[in-house]
Amino acid sequence: MKRLSYKHTIAACSLAYVVQAVVNIFVPLLFITFNSQYSIPIEKISIIILFNFSIQLCVDLASAFFVQKIGYRTSLTLAHVFASSGLAGLTFLPEIMDPFAGILISVFFYAIGGGLLEVLVSPAVEACPTKNKEGFMSLLHSFYCWGCAVVIAVSTAFFFFFGTENWKILTLIWAAFPILNMIYFMFVPVFSPEDEEGGMSLKSLFGHKSFWLIFAMMFVAGACELAISQWASTFAEMSLGVSKAVGDMAGPFSFAVLMGTSRLLYSRLSKKLDLNVAMFISGILCITGYLLTSIPQNRIVNLVGVGICGFSVGVLWPGTYSLATKSIKGGGTKMFSLLAFAGDIGCASGPAFLGFVSSAAGDNLKTGVLVSTVFPVLLVIFVIARYFSEGRKNKLLPATDNGDLNIPDVSADGDKESGEAAEEK
Repeated sequence: MKRLSYKHTIAACSLAYVVQAVVNIFVPLLFITFNSQYSIPIEKISIIILFNFSIQLCVDLASAFFVQKIGYRTSLTLAHVFASSGLAGLTFLPEIMDPFAGILISVFFYAIGGGLLEVLVSPAVEACPTKNKEGFMSLLHSFYCWGCAVVIAVSTAFFFFFGTENWKILTLIWAAFPILNMIYFMFVPVFSPEDEEGGMSLKSLFGHKSFWLIFAMMFVAGACELAISQWASTFAEMSLGVSKAVGDMAGPFSFAVLMGTSRLLYSRLSKKLDLNVAMFISGILCITGYLLTSIPQNRIVNLVGVGICGFSVGVLWPGTYSLATKSIKGGGTKMFSLLAFAGDIGCASGPAFLGFVSSAAGDNLKTGVLVSTVFPVLLVIFVIARYFSEGRKNKLLPATDNGDLNIPDVSADGDKESGEAAEEK
């Protein structure tokens, strides 16, 4: 059998982000169903979001110590197994024990899978012998958005034709997807950053002058994105008074499509557009989106605000990764693990903060969104701070011909040799 090239590695990694989209997006579409079927109040639903990303951030932190020991291929396999088992558990665990406890156990398993994927996928693609790594990183992360859009569209269509009472059937269908992608990963070469540059020690990483500022940027990037996306469907249904189908399509679906569009757009413009400028503009747009979502007493304007939020956050997460690889040479898996950890702290804190503020304001989600504007404001501050802390010597971040790892362009034979070397992992 002909050995597959690194292009299939990128394809499998892109599909892995679709798996992560299923993990993070599908269950929030069931919040109202959980509320009605299992009588789980909004306060506890906030805990489901917090628990999911809390487990993911624990995995992010732990993976800095074990991924290199067991290898990328084994870690990727385990990630898909955990994601599938957690989704499948949602269909029966709430029926055989306390429903809330059953949901949390299921979330525990699929959150492990999601956490591992967040740590592994980006560095695996970063280590592939590609040109224009910033563009590839943005393109890779766009697949998370397209995955979100597909999950929302397919789930909404399923619920429309078959009813939300049959949600368990759809859950099992989604649970099968990680297994299929796991099989795909068995046949592709798997790379890690340490293959080319070795891994920086944690002490050196913590002592790097740029690390903690980029860490903070990653935190607010996660909070900016998830505070809105995790509550978009519920916001549309409860605050705007629309049906579930309309809420899912007008809220999280439009959010995901616009976020994916901005990432795809930046992947095409990354050689020309200064990443710092793109991050700054995105932060300003995000503030605007939050304000339009929360202040005007007009449903159409509010939904436009949600869409602006989706477009504006697209560059933030992959852009921060790209800034990190430019500023911190040799960060390797440990750097990606810690940045994923920071991002997932934000992913956990943002939606939970919005939910708790909304609950304190009498279940007024608009108030929660308004107060959560603090996250994009902090992002803009951090982007400006990084710009000046670097002494503006790295102001422009164009993609180099062969990327950060100085990997030469490869021919078809080079692809085969790279695949054979990576196959040992």
